[in-house]
Amino acid sequence: MRYIHQHEKWPHFTWDDANLMPTLLAVRHRQGRLLGRMEGLGFRFRDEAALENLTAEVIKSSAIEGTVFAPESVRSSIARRMGIQTADNAAPDRDIEGAVEMMLDATQKYAEPLTVARLLGWQSALFPGGRSGMKSILVGRWRTPEMDPMQVVSGPVGRDRFRPKNIHFEAPIAERVSREVDAFLQWFENPGQTDPVLRAGLAHLWFVTIHPFEDGNGRVSRAIADLALARADSATLRFYSMSTQIESEKNQYYQALEKAQKGTLDVTGWLAWFLGCLDRALQGAETVLSRIIRKSATWEWVNHTLTINDRQRLVINALLDGSDPGLSTSRYAKLARCSLDTALRDIKLLVDAGVLAAGQGGGRSTKYHLQSPPA
Repeated sequence: MRYIHQHEKWPHFTWDDANLMPTLLAVRHRQGRLLGRMEGLGFRFRDEAALENLTAEVIKSSAIEGTVFAPESVRSSIARRMGIQTADNAAPDRDIEGAVEMMLDATQKYAEPLTVARLLGWQSALFPGGRSGMKSILVGRWRTPEMDPMQVVSGPVGRDRFRPKNIHFEAPIAERVSREVDAFLQWFENPGQTDPVLRAGLAHLWFVTIHPFEDGNGRVSRAIADLALARADSATLRFYSMSTQIESEKNQYYQALEKAQKGTLDVTGWLAWFLGCLDRALQGAETVLSRIIRKSATWEWVNHTLTINDRQRLVINALLDGSDPGLSTSRYAKLARCSLDTALRDIKLLVDAGVLAAGQGGGRSTKYHLQSPPA
C-alpha cells in the first residue's frame, strides 16, 4: 500500500501519547499564558493583536500556495468586518475578500458545526471568479472522476516530457470523496477524549489527504485547523498565526505531510511536527504582542500630546513597524512623499513635542529617533 488512505483500517489513526505529551504540555502551557496575558489587557490591545494575527493568517496561508496578497488590503478588509478603525484604506479585491470571509467564518464562528455546505462555501469564497490563475476550476463542488488521478506533483508543467514530474501524493478517487468527507465531519463534530490541539493536527492531515476539491485543499485544511484551535482556546480572537509559522517552515511542512501520507496509520511523526510548529508560532506571538503593546501605547501618548497630520502618522507607523529606527529628513521625505522642506517642518513639530529626539549630526544629515512614551 502506497498511501495512507489505502490502508484497510483507514482512517483509524494511532499515535504515541508518551512521545507527544512533553511537547503537548508545553504548547498548552504557552497557550494558556498567552491567552491569560491577553485577558489582562484592554479591548484595544486585544483587537489590535487579533487584527494583526488574522491579517498574517490570511496572507501566509495564501502565500504557502504561491498566492500573494497586499497586506494593507487584507488588513483593511478584516478591520472593516471587525468594526476596527485603521489607517489602511486600500480597497481589497474579490480574492482577498473571499479569503478573509473564510478565515473569519472559521475563527469567529468556531462554535458552529462544520458542515458540507460550510466547506463548499469556503472553497467557493477562495475562487470568486471560478478561476485559479488562468485556469477555470470547479468551485462549490467536490472534484469529479474526470479529474482522477488527483495528484500533488512538482517539476515541469507541460514543457519538458523528458523530465518527469515528482508525484508526492495521490488522493482517494473522486467517487470516494463524499463518504470520506461525511466520515471526517462525523469525527470532527464528536470530539471524544482526544486533546483539542491534537485534534487540530489530525483534522489538517485527514482533510488534506481526502483532497476533495480541484483546488484550495491546503487553504481549507488550514482553516479547519484554525477552527479547531479556536475551539481549543474557546476564543473568537486569534492571538497567534499558525500559517505564519508554517510558511516560514514550508519545506519541512510539505515533507512532514508527504511522509505521513505515504506512511502508516501511526501519525505520531506528523503530530510531533504539528505541535512543534504550533509551539514556535506561540513563541512568535509573544514577540508580536510586545510590539503591539508598544505601538498602541506610543499612539495613545502621541495622540494626547499633539495633533498630527497624515504624513507624520505614516512615518511614525513606519518607525514602529520597521527594523530601522533611524529617521533622516530625506528618509522622511521619501516615506511621506513630500519635499525636504515639508519634511523638516514636520520633524521639528515632532521634536518640539518630544515625540522625536535628534541624534548626533547637524542639518539634514541629523538622525532622529522615536521616543518611548512616559511610564
